Amino acid sequence: MTGLFCALVARDLRLALRHGADTLGAVLFFILTGTLFPLALGPSPDLLRHMAPGIIWVCALLAALLPLDRLFGAELEDGSLDQLLLLGLPPSMVALAKITAHWLTTGVPLLVAAVPLAIMLGLPTSTLPILLAGLLLGSMVLSLIGGMGASIVLGARRGGVLLPLLVLPLITPALIFGAAAIDAARTGLPWAPDLELLGAFLAAAVPLCPLAAGAGLRATRARGPTST
Repeated sequence: MTGLFCALVARDLRLALRHGADTLGAVLFFILTGTLFPLALGPSPDLLRHMAPGIIWVCALLAALLPLDRLFGAELEDGSLDQLLLLGLPPSMVALAKITAHWLTTGVPLLVAAVPLAIMLGLPTSTLPILLAGLLLGSMVLSLIGGMGASIVLGARRGGVLLPLLVLPLITPALIFGAAAIDAARTGLPWAPDLELLGAFLAAAVPLCPLAAGAGLRATRARGPTST
């Protein structure tokens, strides 16, 4: 089972490298959106430094949402979704493999891009480890919840519109804890409790979201792609 899981992750990674528009688009959206805030808020360094945690987290959240509607959509369109579900893996493991590949191709590049954006916004370098730790946990949570949402709206009319409406309320606690940890580190307050809450959120999402995503894939396979 582990071999099949790793093979499915490797397959999605190869496809992502071959067609890198989703990853490149997410990273460019993240950087361009982050650079628009100084133009809107003004050049005040103190204001940008104060707003930087929220800016980075909101931009990362929106950028990671961009490729989610294609997470299972391509397999549904070409009929390979049925083949994936017949590999011998439980549907939840198939969903977890796809979610893992999404995080590796979207979450990790956003982590790298967050460093220059944080420096541009004036965050102290001492807060960068807290920023990366929070985004590491938060991007995993986003991929898990996003994968669950993508499987639920899979095959539905206007699924791309429904997906953000479903995912954004669920991911809001992670955004709050992640931005609060950076702000606490910036002001010298204890930041560990916020990261611990973010870790607890991830610990709850790891077992629950793949199960819900697997149930969504089974339901889509049972009804067929007729509602697209």
